[in-house]
Amino acid sequence: MANVTVLQAASRERAGKGAARATRRAGRVPAVIYGAKTAPTLIALDPRDVLKELHRGGWRSRLYQVTVDGDVTRALIRDVQFHPVSDAPLHVDFQRLAPGEPMRVSVPVSFEGEAASPGLKRGGVLNVVRHAVEVYADPDHLPEKFEADLGALDINDNVRWTDLKGTEGARPVIADRDFVICTVAPPTVVADAGGEGEGAAPGAPAKGG
Repeated sequence: MANVTVLQAASRERAGKGAARATRRAGRVPAVIYGAKTAPTLIALDPRDVLKELHRGGWRSRLYQVTVDGDVTRALIRDVQFHPVSDAPLHVDFQRLAPGEPMRVSVPVSFEGEAASPGLKRGGVLNVVRHAVEVYADPDHLPEKFEADLGALDINDNVRWTDLKGTEGARPVIADRDFVICTVAPPTVVADAGGEGEGAAPGAPAKGG
């Protein structure tokens, strides 16, 4: 199950671009918590906390407990706006979680057992179709990741949704097929430096010469 990360935030009274710029001048990152049929909550975050979460990876499926003036809200990060030059976070959008209401979330896939795969040992190439899977899941049971076991895969074998581990309680957004997560493709054939194919006769003259 997903771990809960606690974020401390301060409340903001005013919305709008001017208020957001004032928050940034004060050294904070403006943010908003919306959803669950509740009025949006305007907050300000410590930029160090925001950067720490972004650098950890997997933040789109991480469950946050945002504390604002003593009030605690469970939420997911839905979007982060960045400065076009410095890449500094400019604004964070959180979606409030409603108890018992399934949430749409993107869960990363962890690929395990690569060293044991017969196909990869024989020179096959791992072709990852999906690094993450969008699912519906209960807020109290959000999966932190799904695991794809590559240990038994030979060339041309694949891992599908039903092969993943850790999907209990999660329902994929793609519901009409057992979709592919990854495949082991045959080894890539590279032409020799001279540009001759295997069937070319040694010393054959080049066309147009």
